Amino acid sequence: MPGPDTHVPDASAPDVSAPDAGAAAGPGGRRPTGRDVARLAGVSQATVSLVFSGRDAGHRVSDATRERIRDAARTLGYRPQAAGRQLRLGRSGMILLAVPNLLGPFFGRVLTGVHEEAGRRGLAVVVSSGWDGDTLADAAATGRFDGLLLCSPDDSQLGDLPADTPAVYLDADPARYPDRPTVELDVAGGMRAAVAHLAALGHRRIGHLRSTLSAYTFRMRQAAFESAAAELEVLEVGVPLNEGAPAAREVAYGLLARADRPRAVICDDDVVASGLYQAAAELGLRIPGDVSVIGIDNIPVAEQLAPPLTTVDLPGEALGRTGVTALAALLQGRPAPAAAPLATTLVVRSSTAPAA
Repeated sequence: MPGPDTHVPDASAPDVSAPDAGAAAGPGGRRPTGRDVARLAGVSQATVSLVFSGRDAGHRVSDATRERIRDAARTLGYRPQAAGRQLRLGRSGMILLAVPNLLGPFFGRVLTGVHEEAGRRGLAVVVSSGWDGDTLADAAATGRFDGLLLCSPDDSQLGDLPADTPAVYLDADPARYPDRPTVELDVAGGMRAAVAHLAALGHRRIGHLRSTLSAYTFRMRQAAFESAAAELEVLEVGVPLNEGAPAAREVAYGLLARADRPRAVICDDDVVASGLYQAAAELGLRIPGDVSVIGIDNIPVAEQLAPPLTTVDLPGEALGRTGVTALAALLQGRPAPAAAPLATTLVVRSSTAPAA
């Protein structure tokens, strides 16, 4: 991949960027330009051009200066003209975010973070689901996208991308993609915290509604659960996660209807937990009086359930933002910055109680 363009724009050259049609008026009622942004931010027009062209990293533009320029642009309602930028850089200005399921609420959180960071960098985002290796290879080969973000891939279905395709893997196995940047979530730490919470409440016999998907994130959850619950009595049942709450309700009903049902259950995500709530209500069981419940994800519905769900917060927005930052570095010909696994947090609400 070619390195970043080291040419510094001539500050006296005409401003080749233009605002969007909906941009606010600049001085004198005209539309704002790059010169207006430079004046408000107290920098040269050349620096403004570097920031909006994505070439600022190679010219020692500080984070503070970059943010001051973007703040000035927001104040004025200025955005660089996409077509001109694309012609200069030979790029489409678009990145592809591939997720397993567009309807999955957690992926909505990821998309929020991706949109936020991509917007800061002048990139547009296209979202796709139901993809496989061939589909992604075709997307990379057409040149429609500058780079790819692949979230929670199923390793058994995903082939290798062309080596020259800028790509970042989110919530993925770094050992599976050693030559690609990966951004991980500490899902294992979150699962350990969930088991420890129930054990601290005196639960010694717990259920686990585990995903039957083979993606890395669920393998990590399963391994962490088995390790953390090694001294406990466990009842595990597989759930077809992609089939939503109705399938989870059916599986949960079978678990809770057992004569030896567990008095606490950990679910591999919050959608599964909502299915368990439905099953408990149908069986006349109270949460948490008859069964304590913990989910994973902390999607918006977690607070809306009655009672509100104790769950492991997976920072999807931070995952998306960090992924775009890594991809932007690749697009500028730089190595992606190293990123430690993003911390997860157990959010304790009202769905868990001491063992009877």
